[in-house]
Amino acid sequence: MKLFISFCILCFSTIVFAQQDLSDLVQNDTVKKLSTVTIIVKQQTPERLHEVENNTLFSGKKNEVIRLANLNANVTTNNAREVFSKVPGVSVWENEGSGIQINVGVRGLSPNRSWELNTRQNGYDISSDVFGYPEAYYNPPLEAVDAIQLLRGGASLQFGSQFGGMLNYVLKRETEKPFSFETQNTLGSYGLMSSYNAIGGKKNRFSYYVYNHFRTGKGWRENSGYEVRNSHAYFAYQFTPNTKLSLEYTNMDYEMQQAGGLTDVQFKDNPRQSLRERNWFGIPWNVAALVLDTKLSSQLTLNTKLFGLLGERNSVGFTATPNTIDAISTTTNDYANRQVDRDFYKNLGIETRSIYTYKLGKQDQNLAFGLRLYQANTTRKQKGKGTTASDFDLEIDGRYSRDLDFQTDNIALFAENQFKINNHLSITSGIRYENIKSSIDGRLGITTDGNDDNVTPESLSRNKILMGIGVEYKLHKTNFYANFSRAFRPVLFSDITLPATTDVIDPDLKDADGFNADFGYRGNLLGWINFDVGFFYLNYDNKIGLIRKFVNDPTPRTYQFRTNLGTAIHKGIESFVDLNISKALKVNQQIGDLQLFTTMSFIDARYEDYKVTKPSETAPNVLTESNLKGNRVENAPRYIHNFGLTWSYKSFSSTVQNRRTGLVYTDSDNTETPPANGLTGKLNGYSVYDLSMEYRFLEKFNIRAGINNLDNTVYATRRASGYPGPGILPNDARTFFLSVGVKL
Repeated sequence: MKLFISFCILCFSTIVFAQQDLSDLVQNDTVKKLSTVTIIVKQQTPERLHEVENNTLFSGKKNEVIRLANLNANVTTNNAREVFSKVPGVSVWENEGSGIQINVGVRGLSPNRSWELNTRQNGYDISSDVFGYPEAYYNPPLEAVDAIQLLRGGASLQFGSQFGGMLNYVLKRETEKPFSFETQNTLGSYGLMSSYNAIGGKKNRFSYYVYNHFRTGKGWRENSGYEVRNSHAYFAYQFTPNTKLSLEYTNMDYEMQQAGGLTDVQFKDNPRQSLRERNWFGIPWNVAALVLDTKLSSQLTLNTKLFGLLGERNSVGFTATPNTIDAISTTTNDYANRQVDRDFYKNLGIETRSIYTYKLGKQDQNLAFGLRLYQANTTRKQKGKGTTASDFDLEIDGRYSRDLDFQTDNIALFAENQFKINNHLSITSGIRYENIKSSIDGRLGITTDGNDDNVTPESLSRNKILMGIGVEYKLHKTNFYANFSRAFRPVLFSDITLPATTDVIDPDLKDADGFNADFGYRGNLLGWINFDVGFFYLNYDNKIGLIRKFVNDPTPRTYQFRTNLGTAIHKGIESFVDLNISKALKVNQQIGDLQLFTTMSFIDARYEDYKVTKPSETAPNVLTESNLKGNRVENAPRYIHNFGLTWSYKSFSSTVQNRRTGLVYTDSDNTETPPANGLTGKLNGYSVYDLSMEYRFLEKFNIRAGINNLDNTVYATRRASGYPGPGILPNDARTFFLSVGVKL
């Protein structure tokens, strides 16, 4: 029996369910009947979505599915560089080692809280406001995630107008047992303690899944402790074989101390240091969804999601640049008052998706269509005069200097049709109509005599039509794909109001517009090669970014100016190859699976014509005209490469990987020599190694361990102009974790 189980574990390329009535094999009385056997082995990662899945068309679109169970990675702290290592072109911002927020971008777009992506959980929105403020302050703990779906290129037609694509976290569910229990408990460097516990089950027509995740730690840097809790409950009832109604609710609450940014001198001297011990950040986040899945006929299916969000973004701290010391005043014998900023989010939406299958000639054709109604309200209270204390105290003295109310109303209709020419070739074309209405009201500031400086109430309505076309050609177990689709990004609330910290805003900002184009070849060859190689071209018109401005009032100084920077062109190559070496040599049954993978991305992201002014070298107060043309887009590295080796044998598996990322400029000026405050300037490329492993025993137990940043590299992926603290944000050096789990 042990040999049989070992053989089952060794088969790693696909999930196979061998359930056959052995009575068919009985040929005489001497043959004994055996019980039905289920063989489960792991799939290759990443997978690709089917042409039609969950009432959505994916034909001709670049997509990846990451199955978390098939990875060796530090999912306890949501280590994105490990989790996305087999997806080419993914940039990662690592603000801190807690993993509370996953910051990813694609194709040279900003990773800031994944705001260039339409971020979802189980298919519904989880960001602050999809069109007004799409920052994802919440993401589920990856220990609770079954799969991550990433759709690029043609995502805008079925999921909205974003440039980056759609990122969807699919949570775990129990679909077989009436009761199951899972627990995973982790200890790690710098006080890391984590516990994930879940129960789930399916009995007759009723199914459920409930989890709670708690994590705390002191952090690698000084003043970077955190405490986070995630809870989720899911209940579903299958009324008929074709109709299911489900309800799910998620709650997240965390507090984290923010160590703040550093100047370049401070970073070089000691990247672990922190000059801010009074800065804090926290959110309560509540998301709920009611989902109806039904099959109206043999040709028509319907998925309807009613979803809502109640959340907050709360911060308190000393927000000056890192070269300004937060010290006790000799006059008051106390610290300076901190700044308190709070956002309150209240969103409600309904989204329907349908697939209608019909005959055209001898082929089945698929029409995807849907409707979206969405309303989001954001109340933004900023520049409150906080206390002189050091704890997470949101009390203020008097009123908030800024008290604004934003609202977004969205109506969207889309239709996309897959025309199957034959069994090999299909063409998918589609259209999306967006009506987006944004409004603003409230107080911008308080005058010196105590009166309100109110904003002129404004309401801006846009009607956008997005169109696209995709082609897919199947060739055995591989296929060619190509896609073109329009994209749109409205001006965000954070763009049209003065920031809470150091930036200055252009009052004449315009919406961004553009398109995505893809061409690639992907699939499986010879049973041991999994690959996806493609080209992309992204046109981003009226891109909003930061430019350094110079003024004399009366002495020369600089400030960051947020404005439209003209057109940015992102183009490049994305490739992924996974080679199962032992399977190729036909020794996998003897030594297990030895897999070598590489993801390589070459990104050329540059600005087109845009005139700017700069100081002359001989006299900083004398300005000369220059141009951004040819400058590299901020936060876009020239390359992102991942190399890894995975070995799996019987109950043991391990992965060692190396991530290499090129240097980035953090401003559109491509500043080489950073200023004294550390807000702009390039960040050098880096190379980081990670090791993760897992051992399963007694069928239900596991031990996981790993070392992140194996060679103790000192590096940074980001400079901040505001929160979580102006300046360079160093990344964690070497850390380790050890985890024990059981699933019953």
